[in-house]
Amino acid sequence: METGLSLGSNLGDRQANLVDARDRILGLPGTRLLAQSPLYETEPIGVKPEYQQLDFLNAVLILDTQAEVHKWFDWLRAIETEMGRLRSLDRYAPRGIDVDVIYFGSLRIESGGLFVPHRQWKKRRFVLQPLADVRPDLMLPGETRTVRQVLDALPPGEAVNLLTRDW
Repeated sequence: METGLSLGSNLGDRQANLVDARDRILGLPGTRLLAQSPLYETEPIGVKPEYQQLDFLNAVLILDTQAEVHKWFDWLRAIETEMGRLRSLDRYAPRGIDVDVIYFGSLRIESGGLFVPHRQWKKRRFVLQPLADVRPDLMLPGETRTVRQVLDALPPGEAVNLLTRDW
């Protein structure tokens, strides 16, 4: 099943964190890389003033997985935990790694804290720009516009700056 993941980091060696997360994900059973976006440096959104200076690095991975969706989520959460991710009440606290499932094939799920496609994907330039780099013509389940069309329709917002294509 094709799945799209958004990776982000704004603590420590951000690029090394994303490389480590990517490599761990690619080590999951039945997982194959289909496409990888460039890395982007992005402004944090909705964070407390003391976190404003902690820019993120973001990227998107397109993968093929043989895993069932709930198992996939469990594996990804385990990778975040292994890499030191602490879940807190502050949803926007800085983090060494954040992995979000943007889509999982044509599935639409809204139950038990699991939302596929991701509830915020259409509002986040830091997700849309890298996703448009690798899947511009993709229409996510429940959407009538392509990823590129959704990105182009976003009002001006946070900065999303290309850092490197090779990582």
